[in-house]
Amino acid sequence: MNKQTGMTGKTVARRLAAWCGALGAALWLAGCAVTDVGRAPALARGETIAVLPIVNYTETPQAGLRAEAIAESLLKTGGVASLKRYPAALNPETLFEPAEREAVGKALEWARAEKARYALTGAVQEWRYKVGVDGEPAVGISLQLLDVNSGEVVWSATGSDSGWSRASLSGTAQKLLRRLLAPLMQG
Repeated sequence: MNKQTGMTGKTVARRLAAWCGALGAALWLAGCAVTDVGRAPALARGETIAVLPIVNYTETPQAGLRAEAIAESLLKTGGVASLKRYPAALNPETLFEPAEREAVGKALEWARAEKARYALTGAVQEWRYKVGVDGEPAVGISLQLLDVNSGEVVWSATGSDSGWSRASLSGTAQKLLRRLLAPLMQG
């Protein structure tokens, strides 16, 4: 028994084994997500980022709109002070009709008129609960940051993630989007 800690060798070994097991589980869980995130441009404080349509390539209605709302909120809470969202009339996505890519072009024109420096857009490739006994949430998203004046892609990120059977789809999407948007966060 160690006089300073009051623990026996077996107690220390058990605690170390438990800690290593927890660390291993955490590393295994981290392996469930796949992300590729590029180097973001240096954003000056106060630069305006316009949130443009995120195109929905899934069978889930309004997945692009959901991703937009989460991304907008994460950017705002992440320190992006000047954030503008395109007018809803520029996105044709409804409950029954998928969004069209041309909506991004129209929204980019709007961003130019608003004097935004950058515009965030992207696509949702997966937004669903997997079929099966557990029904895990699965999300796949690609993002691009455009230079509004040139239309050039200056940053991109893509990723996918899945959660456990009791995880929510929006929570899984929020975690993924937080990882993808991290280079743009200022706070």
